[in-house]
Amino acid sequence: MRVLAVAGNTFREAVRDKVLYVLLFFAIIVILGSRALGWISVGQDLKIVKDFCLASMSVFGALIAIFVGTSLLYKEIDKKTLYTIISQPMHRYEFVLGKYFGLVALLALALGSMSALSTAYIFVLGGKLNLVFFQAALLNFWKLLVVTALAVLLSALTSPILGAIIVFCCFVFGHATGVFLDLPPQFNGTFTKHFFEVIYYCVPNLDNFNLHSEAANDIPVSLAYTAWALAYGTAYSAVLLIMACLAFEGKDL
Repeated sequence: MRVLAVAGNTFREAVRDKVLYVLLFFAIIVILGSRALGWISVGQDLKIVKDFCLASMSVFGALIAIFVGTSLLYKEIDKKTLYTIISQPMHRYEFVLGKYFGLVALLALALGSMSALSTAYIFVLGGKLNLVFFQAALLNFWKLLVVTALAVLLSALTSPILGAIIVFCCFVFGHATGVFLDLPPQFNGTFTKHFFEVIYYCVPNLDNFNLHSEAANDIPVSLAYTAWALAYGTAYSAVLLIMACLAFEGKDL
């Protein structure tokens, strides 16, 4: 109940954040404006609209997670409101989990709204949606669970600006982790090769959640793969949350 209370309060605070509405406004503009790019490619307009709708959910959802998530704990410490909270019969890890689930609820609302808008827009344009589109939307949300957990971890360790930069870099690198292993042969056995291998195993592989191309081209994706990606995201998020709780437990307040 204490975790739910913190989550509810976090959700209410985040909903009032002006940054949220600015990002959602631009997301809506990109979704509705994708039709203009579709006109450029004859016969490919609906594919481009689907791809842009899913890309908008991913990018703007990540920006919400980054800008809100990296300041969740830091803001409470900076405003000294945390001292009143932890003086109550509440463990620090409960506070961290409450903050996380509050932001997850906000992301669920944001992505749910964008998914509903995208679905209605595609139907208005005369298109149709297969199961793979909703699988892609679900994996987009699950990817943001990982990004949010990383943002909460950085919020317990560093300032919001530095945390946002690190999380954004991880978000970008996470979609291109395969490049770290596919280096030219001349890098074999070098320090650079080993360095990028370490990055490959440390940075979450966010490309596992990317079904945009399959959704745009109506290519079926097995439910087994979707379940594996969900399990991967859940496990990675759990590890990051445990690290965030430990970091906040050891923080000198």
